[in-house]
Amino acid sequence: MSKKLAWLLGGLSVLVAIAPIQASEDTISDRGVNVRPLHEAPYNLIGRKIGLGQVEVGRPGKFGLDKAASNHRSLSLAGVFHRDRQAAADTNVDGHAAMVAMVMVSGDKRVPGVAPGARLYSSAVGSLRDAGQPEECLASQHVALQNTGDVRAINFSFGEPLRRDPRPNPVLDGNALLTRCVDWSARVHNVLYVIAGNQGGGGIPIPTDNYNGVNIAASTVREGVFNKVDFSNLSSLPEGIGRSLILREINTGGRRSINLVAPGSHVAVRDLEGDVEEVRGTSFAAPHVAGAVGVLQEFGDRQLAKAAPNWSLDSRRSEVMKAVLLNSADKVQDAALGVDRTLFDKDNKTWLDGDAYQNPEIPLDIQTGTGHLNVYRAYQQFSGGQNSPDTPVLPRGWDYNRVEVGNYQDYAIASPLQGGNFASVTLTWHRQVELNDDNGNNLFDVGENFRDLGLNNLDVYLMPAESNNTATAVCSSISKVDSSEHIFCPVPTTGRYKIRVVHRQQVNDPLQAYGLAWWTIPAQ
Repeated sequence: MSKKLAWLLGGLSVLVAIAPIQASEDTISDRGVNVRPLHEAPYNLIGRKIGLGQVEVGRPGKFGLDKAASNHRSLSLAGVFHRDRQAAADTNVDGHAAMVAMVMVSGDKRVPGVAPGARLYSSAVGSLRDAGQPEECLASQHVALQNTGDVRAINFSFGEPLRRDPRPNPVLDGNALLTRCVDWSARVHNVLYVIAGNQGGGGIPIPTDNYNGVNIAASTVREGVFNKVDFSNLSSLPEGIGRSLILREINTGGRRSINLVAPGSHVAVRDLEGDVEEVRGTSFAAPHVAGAVGVLQEFGDRQLAKAAPNWSLDSRRSEVMKAVLLNSADKVQDAALGVDRTLFDKDNKTWLDGDAYQNPEIPLDIQTGTGHLNVYRAYQQFSGGQNSPDTPVLPRGWDYNRVEVGNYQDYAIASPLQGGNFASVTLTWHRQVELNDDNGNNLFDVGENFRDLGLNNLDVYLMPAESNNTATAVCSSISKVDSSEHIFCPVPTTGRYKIRVVHRQQVNDPLQAYGLAWWTIPAQ
């Protein structure tokens, strides 16, 4: 018999259908996020010692503390909390939170998580009758400070509807307290926030209007592969019936919300009774991405431990991780890039049919962002190593660097590029949000707030190596409003090229830090 369970997420009663599992599609295999090869030899990457976080209304049960966890012995948790305090036994234990945690770190052989070796810290906000965005921020900060202050990603499979926002006539402009909190914490605590990406038509949109995290849409199975955006995603362009509601519940100013797509249907987890079930929704897409950070960061720390060349502590920067994940996503099947999947949106169109491909001022597709999470390709992207602009760079790699206003950084690619093949380049940087720290303790306290110092404007170009004029660029990404730029275009002719990062306009500091990732195909 099928079951239906309702959870209260950010003030919305969300009904999730749960069916008994039969032949579950494997979300961690090459049909899903393609992390399974990394769990096995010779890679053996499962997120060991990497701190991950979770903030929700409730929390998963912890074995040895909560009676409800007796059926979840394979779900190992490093810490459970109520906001910024240790959790009391058998309080705020929630099935939804437990299932989300399983997607990240389950050690169950039948339903393994993406990063079963990671250390997960989970905080429950608790009853929303006496909690709101300040308490959610407090819980987020507390989780970010766990693992001796070294949590690499925090998953939000919940959010706040606009109707609960205390601002007058609230809109998704990045200025809700929780949204500012996420962007502040991302920068101050160096953590990548992974947000379930429901916007439009009555979703749970706060804090999907963040700048410094990643918002995740859900994919569903078609012909055995997770390759189509699922109906559970509410994001769409404001057209036709419901236009006024959708206009109110998408980002203002034309800034796009969705960054990545991950499996959000046929996701196998265990319920509180220990039975294996299938669930769907963006709530279960987001933790695939948070878990991916754990796997990749274990590899990064392994490289640090053996003092690998072209590697540094910059590999832990959240801007780098965001750039790596976005740049390695699957868009269209391409043998040269090692992409086996073409991703379709709800209208059966591909990334190449959308405005992000046609318009250099739009870096992200409205439904699919930069594409579908592929953890193995993200590993390949990451393993290219750090390449600085001081010397010619490898055809595939990443960097963390800084650029002065009115200036640029050039990355000359050492090998000629093959004409006709696609090049992918992603640039990410942070909006600057500061804490109004009334009591001077360097911590957010309930009653305090944040000030937005804005977003500097950076652009990125792919241009002939010998040129010094961006007008000659063969591809560019020049959004005036986004905190990411993304190029995906065919190289017109075989030859030498460079990537140029430009600090176009200063809004806060004159020196802007950024993460950059690129994937090009050298000439044969």
